[in-house]
Amino acid sequence: MVKTLIHSGKVGLEGLKWEDCTEQPAGPSEIKIKVKAAGLNHRDLFALSQVHEKHPVVIGSDSAGIVVAVGEEVTRFKIGDEVMLYPGSGWRENSDTAPETFTILGSSEQGAMAEEIVVSEETAVHKPAHLSWEEAGVLSLSALTAYRALFTKGGVSEGMKVLIPGIGGGVANYLLQFAKAVGATVYVTSRSQEKLTKALQHGADKGLLHDEDWVEAMGGEKVDVVIESVGAATFDKSLDAVRRGGTIVTFGSSTGDLVTFDLRKFFYGQYTLKGSTMGSFEEYEAMIRFVEEHELHPVVDAVYPVEDFKEAFMRLENAEQTGKIALQIG
Repeated sequence: MVKTLIHSGKVGLEGLKWEDCTEQPAGPSEIKIKVKAAGLNHRDLFALSQVHEKHPVVIGSDSAGIVVAVGEEVTRFKIGDEVMLYPGSGWRENSDTAPETFTILGSSEQGAMAEEIVVSEETAVHKPAHLSWEEAGVLSLSALTAYRALFTKGGVSEGMKVLIPGIGGGVANYLLQFAKAVGATVYVTSRSQEKLTKALQHGADKGLLHDEDWVEAMGGEKVDVVIESVGAATFDKSLDAVRRGGTIVTFGSSTGDLVTFDLRKFFYGQYTLKGSTMGSFEEYEAMIRFVEEHELHPVVDAVYPVEDFKEAFMRLENAEQTGKIALQIG
């Protein structure tokens, strides 16, 4: 038997339990991983909002660990390798959008928060040597989302100006790190002065409070790209802050899905609006190489023993974190 963080029966944390499940053998092209650390994401909160009464689900999209068994057809890994997981399946090559077959771990598929997990060798990569287990455990989903939004969709490169509303969460911090790594100027916003101060410590060029005039606070400057994930609460201000001909990339809507904006101003300004969701395995490998090349370290807000998972999820739900939250498992 192996312990897993499994959700069933009741909505929310009441339905989440750290309990024994049947151990699974590795199939011919699969590897078994002893999980060392796993990361929390906002999509885990969405998963908890489902009942999962008939089909209990192991929660979690991010984890890192050590290979403890390999199938007879496995060629990419051996026992003892340190690995991380691509947090989805069904999307190999980069494309304009995810295939209809694309799924993300920890919702419709079994997830990553367990003492041991069995996965296809095609969904794993070697862990960058400079990362701790906790850093590796929180990297994958949020960093991949940031990589695609910033580079594949936003086309950000050296010398460009980027605005990131809502700094503090996992993806936003990766956006800041990645944009600074390529030499962009980065502005960030938040309702919290404390989160702005931390962002400045992590390399942001200027922090803007949510309620102030962003363009005025930027000295009249406008940005080339806004990476927007807040939604209704910030979209109009984001549009005002981007230069004519600039781009808004959106991958989230934490404050509401519906926005209104001046369509005439939009087409006269020749703005571009792009949607983005997570990323392909090809982009995941590119993101890992990028992290290795620049020796980047995820911002880890807190590490909890897996037995304290409820406290960890409550910290995420209350938006108290700056950076990522990890569960220590192995």
